[in-house]
Formats: sequence, structure tokens, C-alpha cells
Amino acid sequence: MTDTILDLGPQTLVVARLAAGVRDEQLTDVTPCPGCAVHNMLGHLLGLAAAFRDAGRKDLGVTTDTSPNTVVPDIGPGWREDLPVLLDELAEAWRDPAAWTGETRAGGVPLPGAVAGAVAADELVIHGWDLSRATGQEYEPDPAALEASYGFLLAAADDPNRGSGLFGPVVPVPADAPLLDRAVGLSGRDPGWKP
Repeated sequence: MTDTILDLGPQTLVVARLAAGVRDEQLTDVTPCPGCAVHNMLGHLLGLAAAFRDAGRKDLGVTTDTSPNTVVPDIGPGWREDLPVLLDELAEAWRDPAAWTGETRAGGVPLPGAVAGAVAADELVIHGWDLSRATGQEYEPDPAALEASYGFLLAAADDPNRGSGLFGPVVPVPADAPLLDRAVGLSGRDPGWKP
């Protein structure tokens, strides 16, 4: 987990850059997330950006109470304009120290603020990797967000409820592999995945 306030802005900028690099003809391509095409991954990023923005603001309601597993996410015609705005708002919400304290909710699950912030970092890092792999773009996540993602995933590695939703069973990765590969393996993805 993270014991300090983490600026999610550098990682939201990475994700926004990746999204901007998606070509229209790539929207139906597969991603490392089974059953999730690029347009679904972008839809998920739109939803999680709104949900974690509101979780950081403690503005609890529909966005924070909807499970990500209830519907297959998709994009609308304005996604290219909407996603960078939502990502900026998410980063801004988590710059407030109050976001990291007390209780909040995301995906309908009550969470301590610090845990929700770590989950947000993890979502941004892993789904950034998904998007980069699916679209053939270079990917260098923000080092601090990657550390938070890895810590969160490592702490959840033995959770008996793994294997449902967007994160599957742990994929073994050598202990001396790069940190991103180890995080990707902990998320249930094969670091060597190619379309």
C-alpha cells in the first residue's frame, strides 16, 4: 500500500497520452484483459476515472457505488475529449490530503482513503499497460504509481476472491524481473502478452 500521499497526476498523464495514441481502427482490437477490446478498456478507464475522482472527493453516489463487473464498459462519441478531463479531475481530487484519510467507496466497496488511492494507482498502471500492449505503444509508468500498484497487488496476491473481474489468478514471474513485469504478473496478466 502507500503510506504517503501519492501524486497520481504523472500516471494520469501517461494514460491520457496512450489514449490519445489509439487509432480508430484499433478500437476493436483485443487487449490482455480477456473479453475486453480496446474500446471496452477505454470505457473502463472513463468509468474508473469518474469513480476514483468521486471517491477522492468523498462524493459518494452512482459513480462510486457501481461495480465494474455489472456491465461491459464502452465508449461514446466524445470519449477522446472526456477521458483526459476525467483523468485530470481524478489527479486533482487525490492531491487533497483529505482524500487519503477517512473512509470512501469505489466499485460499491467501502475502503479507507489510503487503500482507495492505492487501488486508483493500480488501475491506472495496469490498464495503462493493457492499453499500451493492445495498441503497440511504448509504456513507461510513473515510478511512484508503479511502486504503489505493485505494493497493492502483492498485498492482495493471496486473496481467495481473485480470478473474477478484470484481475485474474497470479501469473508467475521471475523474482528478478522488472518491477512492471512483476506487477503485471500479480494482476493476472502475462508480461509477454502480444496481440
